[in-house]
Amino acid sequence: MELYEAIYNRHITRDFKAGTVPDDILKKIIDAGLQAPTHDHLRNWEFVVLHDEKDKKNALQFIKKGVEPQLEILKQILVDGTPQQKMYADAMPKQYSMLYNASHIILPFFKSNSGVLKPSSVSSLNPISSIWCVIENIFLASTAEGLACSMRIPVGEEGLNVAKAVGAPEEYLMPCYIGLGYPADERTVVEQVEFTAGQKIHRGKW
Repeated sequence: MELYEAIYNRHITRDFKAGTVPDDILKKIIDAGLQAPTHDHLRNWEFVVLHDEKDKKNALQFIKKGVEPQLEILKQILVDGTPQQKMYADAMPKQYSMLYNASHIILPFFKSNSGVLKPSSVSSLNPISSIWCVIENIFLASTAEGLACSMRIPVGEEGLNVAKAVGAPEEYLMPCYIGLGYPADERTVVEQVEFTAGQKIHRGKW
């Protein structure tokens, strides 16, 4: 798939069909992630990959606790509202299934520093900025392979609990879960809010 085609076709998918992603494709996708820019050339990134049912359940056990309060909010949101509300209405009930039903769950980790969660300057965010470049490469590579990704950002202590459950060292943080798999033929396609460069470019000054 050509680069711009992958960029314009990359969307979060929350509905997967059965099928196991081959190990060589999985490695190819993570290799693409490892080509992302990194501060100080350190590439302090590690990946826990889950495929077995028991391993998935172990890592996902904390999601329901984080989702339940948000589902209460969901009851107040109209499905026929704005595109953002429609996305939220589709996404929240699927926070567990969109990961569990994927062929693999990728848990990216980055080695943190003392200031990453309470930054004193923008440069304190270098480790977390670079891992998000990794994640976007993974999304694009997955799209190029005809696959799709779901994503959840952990809430509260959820990420720390998952890291402990999978045995990650204390200095490593998990920014999100990534579900990787084959998109369902009847998957939900949520309306997108479109913008163009012409609407966003400020030449010379804002």
